[in-house]
Amino acid sequence: MSSSAASQSGVAEVNGATLYYELAGAGSPVALLHAGIADSGMWDDQFAHFAAAHQVLRFDMRGFGQSSMPDEPYSLSDDLYGLLRQLGIGPAAIVGVSIGGGTAIRFAIEHPEMLTALVPVGAGLGGFAYTGEGEESWPQIEAAQKAGDLNLAAELVVRMWVDGPNRSPDRAPASVRDRVRAMERHNMSKPEPEHARPIPLDPPEITRLGEIRAPTLVIVGDEDLADIQRIADNLAATIPGARKAVMHDTAHVPNMEKPEEFNRLVLDFLRGV
Repeated sequence: MSSSAASQSGVAEVNGATLYYELAGAGSPVALLHAGIADSGMWDDQFAHFAAAHQVLRFDMRGFGQSSMPDEPYSLSDDLYGLLRQLGIGPAAIVGVSIGGGTAIRFAIEHPEMLTALVPVGAGLGGFAYTGEGEESWPQIEAAQKAGDLNLAAELVVRMWVDGPNRSPDRAPASVRDRVRAMERHNMSKPEPEHARPIPLDPPEITRLGEIRAPTLVIVGDEDLADIQRIADNLAATIPGARKAVMHDTAHVPNMEKPEEFNRLVLDFLRGV
């Protein structure tokens, strides 16, 4: 994981987990939440760049990268809240991709006083009725994991999420595929404790989007799974005042595929908040 010379890194004990984090810059805070196929290294093209105008936090969520996964139920939103409080940061703009986007949405509902802006990117959404698109890949992924072939398992994940359902592997940047494959392979190599399960929000997020009052920019790649694009439409239509931006010829990690476009979109939005 690369970081700028002016950044600091450390570990924090939060809700029983040891979370690895990096901080850089000064100004209005921004927290970057990674996807479930990656770790905080997916923000290499944003971290130092955003830190020119903001205090930027990125961290490995529990079970990912260099962070631990205790054998107990958990809430990633509570982890984010605990980490921000421990570091004395906030309120902050929260930018999250995939599971990080879903965590950002839940955080916006549970801790509105800690939020200045919300940027869900290819986000998941609690309570959404997924169609099962892409599920045909999971038996192959699980079989490869059981056989100990983590390279193949990670490559199959990359095909589903980085390439997307309609692109051949040569369409996504090879460097992005390589970076995600390495992060996902590392995640897969970590043990999965029996009782480590996310605690769902009750009632679920999809029924509470109207409660979100922070300025919101919804970002989605037009090559992402159709379910993810439907979630983006739902967020844009239901969160009061939300705007939506579609990044063309990108799938589930648009910040990695087209960092200059992504950085411009997000920083312009944050300047207007």
